[in-house]
Amino acid sequence: MTRRLSFRLSLLLMAWSSLILIIASIVIVNATHYHFQLYGKEASLMKPSDSMLNAHLEQAIIQSIVLTVILSLIIAALMSIYLARRISKPLVRMKQAALMMSEGELSVRSPSNTTHDEMADLGNALNTLAEQLQKQQELRLSMTENIAHELRTPLTTLKSTMIAISDGVWEPTKERIDSCHDEINRLIYLVNDLEQLNEIASPDFTLEMSEFELAEQLSKIIRLNEAAFTAKNVDLRLRKISRIHVYWDENRMTQVINNLLSNALKFTPTGGKVFIDTEEDQQGVILSIQDTGIGIPEKDLPFIFERFYRVDKSRSRKTGGKGLGLAIAKSIVEAHGGRIWAPKHNEAKGMTIIMKIPRKAILHVERIDS
Repeated sequence: MTRRLSFRLSLLLMAWSSLILIIASIVIVNATHYHFQLYGKEASLMKPSDSMLNAHLEQAIIQSIVLTVILSLIIAALMSIYLARRISKPLVRMKQAALMMSEGELSVRSPSNTTHDEMADLGNALNTLAEQLQKQQELRLSMTENIAHELRTPLTTLKSTMIAISDGVWEPTKERIDSCHDEINRLIYLVNDLEQLNEIASPDFTLEMSEFELAEQLSKIIRLNEAAFTAKNVDLRLRKISRIHVYWDENRMTQVINNLLSNALKFTPTGGKVFIDTEEDQQGVILSIQDTGIGIPEKDLPFIFERFYRVDKSRSRKTGGKGLGLAIAKSIVEAHGGRIWAPKHNEAKGMTIIMKIPRKAILHVERIDS
């Protein structure tokens, strides 16, 4: 059970106040009793008077106040030292950890706190931040390496071809010029994809929202992809389709679906199938694309939407792609306030990608008779 730091401090202050009251009561009782005893002894030896009684009462009060103040200050000093150490010790450790993180040592972690209060939550949040920064650092380094690789390969090919033609080793035939043209196109596509990712991540990025019927749009997308699927003898079909009028960026979402279909076709063997399903619930529209392709290992599922991530590192650029398509799809879906993921599956059953767009984008739902 988590105890709030304010609750713990309140208990300590209440204990401190109660202790001071107890000390004051004990001191007053003892001092008063002591001086009344003195007054009794003096009264037995001489004639008692009001001045004698007042003098003893005054001394009792003064001694009580002085002793109470002295003991209270001692207790306050001890409790202040205790509280300062209890509060400052984890804060100092977290400060040291934060300074080390700022210097690039992202593997450092704040020591765990067993108090189960806001201080412990702050330490856990700092450790979580360090873990996220470390992951982002690793992804950034990996992305930099991948960008360098993607640029180096076509540039090396272009350079060798140009040198060979320039030195007269090769004739500038149409096939070799077309090969150079293909490498240039790959560089252009890579730069365009990177620009698009940066554009989506920009705070100035806006969606051009419009109302359209999802089923009709999916039918158009299938017609556009029909030739490629037919050429590979892969069956592409709609299942569980509802006539849903949505308010999305039509061009961007079409780009996402085309991208997912392209991936499904790429890794689905001849004779396979690709299915598109849509449904709606209380939160929004759910759209899934399932194929009967080769699938991917379960351990790779959390990373397939990262930039330049490839499940099979040995795939060539032609078969494996640039590793940016799913990253772009994720950015566009999240820009709509939705999310996209790949559920766990049996590798023998292919791959499934699911998108969910918030219900606020749904304007009308009408079931299509099957």
